[in-house]
Amino acid sequence: MKNYTITVNGNVYDVTVEEGASAGAAPAAAPKAAPKAAPKAAPAAKSSGGAGSVKIEAGAAGKVFKIEKNVGDTVKKGDAVLIIEAMKMEIPQVAPQDGKVASIDVAVGDACEAGQVLATLN
Repeated sequence: MKNYTITVNGNVYDVTVEEGASAGAAPAAAPKAAPKAAPKAAPAAKSSGGAGSVKIEAGAAGKVFKIEKNVGDTVKKGDAVLIIEAMKMEIPQVAPQDGKVASIDVAVGDACEAGQVLATLN
């Protein structure tokens, strides 16, 4: 028997793998791996001047697909700051008002929940 720790999409699983039985023997049913909480890493500081006062929040749970703007970029109301993918749809997360991007709080590939702050504006 061998024990492995496997990370899939940010979820950490401890699994045990048994060596195969001799030829002709029925394989034993492997127990299902129970997920354990992945250690939360502190979000990397991606802003140059701290978080802004205007939040851009995820409209739905999904995954960060693309980041359209960088910290320091000027945006107009309605400009896409980043795009999340949810249920095979790309959903732009737009600036609620004119401003300057103060922080991008996620990275491409990160999972996000509805209402999670993705970026901030000043």
